[in-house]
Amino acid sequence: MSIFVSEPGRPVGTRLPEVFRGRRVGDVSELTESQPINTERSEATDAEFQLAARSGRHRALEEYGAAGAGERKDQRSYLPVSSICSPALHSLPASSTVAEALEMMAEQSANHLVVTADTNVAGLVSQQWLLAWLHEHQADAISQSLTQIELPAFLTASPETDAHQLARLMLAHQLNAALVIDAQGEATGIVTSTDYLRLYASLGSQQGSV
Repeated sequence: MSIFVSEPGRPVGTRLPEVFRGRRVGDVSELTESQPINTERSEATDAEFQLAARSGRHRALEEYGAAGAGERKDQRSYLPVSSICSPALHSLPASSTVAEALEMMAEQSANHLVVTADTNVAGLVSQQWLLAWLHEHQADAISQSLTQIELPAFLTASPETDAHQLARLMLAHQLNAALVIDAQGEATGIVTSTDYLRLYASLGSQQGSV
């Protein structure tokens, strides 16, 4: 149920944390610094660790889900990200220009885009970040390829990650979105600040009607 942060960088290869690529690494937990990679761990042991960890996480997810079934979502001690994330993802290759990225956002009414490099997740950008980047650069920067730009840091989480913990990390890193990555390292959804607002707004309306 860990949350990981990918540092700013150009969209080359994959920028997903190594834990989503079959290797165990430290996680970003409650604002503490990530732990270094354990170089003594073998590939076989890493695979065994991942299998055991996933099994334990899914078992915990079922147990917590049963325990919190009668509680309001905002009052549950554990709320899986999978229960509030949006499966709607829009992506474009890193070879695209800033203009093409903004055009896709306008066409899809999307505020975030997943940037890919050879089908790998290479970054996550928001419309606000792109517009701010354009404001800082020359007028012809809109035709620049994303591969030539250092994209911002982004958060990644598993479907069973605690949504409360993710919210705290989003605030701490001043990021308004996080990618949800499955066990195969594929992006399956996105959590944004709007999802949290929608959650509390819906609960508030239900409470008001009662």
